[in-house]
Amino acid sequence: MFDIEALLLSFKLALWTLVVLLPIGTWVAYSLTATGKWKSWLEAVLALPLVLPPTVLGYYLLLGLGGMSFLGFPLAFSFIGIVIASCIVNIPFIIQPIQRAFESIDPEIKEAAQISGLSQWQSFRLIELPLAWRGITSAAVLTFAHTLGEFGVILMVGGAIPGETKTASIAIYDKVQGFDHSGASVLSLLLLSISLAAIALSYGVFGRGRTQFARAN
Repeated sequence: MFDIEALLLSFKLALWTLVVLLPIGTWVAYSLTATGKWKSWLEAVLALPLVLPPTVLGYYLLLGLGGMSFLGFPLAFSFIGIVIASCIVNIPFIIQPIQRAFESIDPEIKEAAQISGLSQWQSFRLIELPLAWRGITSAAVLTFAHTLGEFGVILMVGGAIPGETKTASIAIYDKVQGFDHSGASVLSLLLLSISLAAIALSYGVFGRGRTQFARAN
């Protein structure tokens, strides 16, 4: 009834997605704080996974990861393949909160760092990164929760191979198709609880940040 293997695979996928995407997303988000000619277009491209139908995104990923793929061997219907797919799907969830966090830093703080003789890397590592931790934490929590519930793209790219690509959301679908409503209910309730806790944590982090900022000013 209770597919623990699928749930553990979902957690494994979410963790690997964070390991790969969080450092890359932080760097991209920080880079996007600088104004540039193509900034709005780049932001639009990075936000595409939010509006593209999962079947469309999954189809193009299947084309890219199938056959010999860009690594020289097929990645579709494998755990590595769904990790890559998950990272692409979660790009907006990781980048947008972190970008907003960096953009909310007072420019005078950056100017003070430059006047003090800090390099851009030192300013980023010692000042801006600690100040943006709320946005980074929120992005990590939302990305983790979203990965646990991702269905369409993962199904198209990975299929439903037990122990390899069959995540909890796909297991729920299979249970419903097999009229195992009790098993589907247990998994659904678990994912619902995790998602609710993640949203509450994310809103709480930002809520406290806004309150403290308002009091300080």
